[in-house]
Amino acid sequence: MPQFLDAAEVKSFAGVVIDCRFSLADANAGREDHGRGHIPGARYLDLATDMSAAVGVHGGRHPLPATHVFAQTLAGLGIDHSTEVLLYDDSRFAFAARCWWMMRALGYPEPRILSGGYAAWRALGDAPETTVSSVPAIEAPCVPEEWPGACDKEQLAALQGQSAVLVDAREAQRYRGEHEPIDPVAGHIPGAINLPWQSFSNEVGEFLDHEALRACWGDKLDASPMVVYCGSGVSACVNILSLAELGREDVWLYGGSWSDWCSYL
Repeated sequence: MPQFLDAAEVKSFAGVVIDCRFSLADANAGREDHGRGHIPGARYLDLATDMSAAVGVHGGRHPLPATHVFAQTLAGLGIDHSTEVLLYDDSRFAFAARCWWMMRALGYPEPRILSGGYAAWRALGDAPETTVSSVPAIEAPCVPEEWPGACDKEQLAALQGQSAVLVDAREAQRYRGEHEPIDPVAGHIPGAINLPWQSFSNEVGEFLDHEALRACWGDKLDASPMVVYCGSGVSACVNILSLAELGREDVWLYGGSWSDWCSYL
């Protein structure tokens, strides 16, 4: 079950801190923000280059990388299956949750997540670090060949044949097809219900308490099987994070999400 760390506790955290900041509007912004200032000692993971594979005709805008490639990326930051990790972003957990899901799926110790993100830490008044230091690489651990808990379009169809509840984590306007700023086709996968990923945190990036999370899910909380998707398999991880907070560990992520599904139309 996830553990959220308050900003005041960061100084006493003895593990590796990972900066996951990213912008879908500007793929360079997160790394540039890291260079301008980050929590001292934090290492950077880039959604597009570290947490995704190359984009193809199908697979979505942020396809999951090969499991061994991601394990090697983490090893390059000094992370193996014995490393405690703290993740943060500045986007209400969207990118930190993607890293959380990936690490947990591959058997790493479940990362902790900074409540309130980078802004909460900056509000303490501590000086950010601007130097980016290299880290000695270590040997990558063995990981599964496939991503546990991730499904593709064909597997999604099979799960829907088992009456799976399919949850679209995008904003309501995108779900309804009224506004599509990123993908070439608007709309949603037939049969999906909508529960936007922003529902699970407040505007300052603090996760809701368990009572509020249960209220968000309502009578769908115990639905099984359940598959969650978004635009490209990123913000849907916030929904999965909320379910993990409530004890659900059996939820599927449609990795390619809408950007994969609509590529077949």
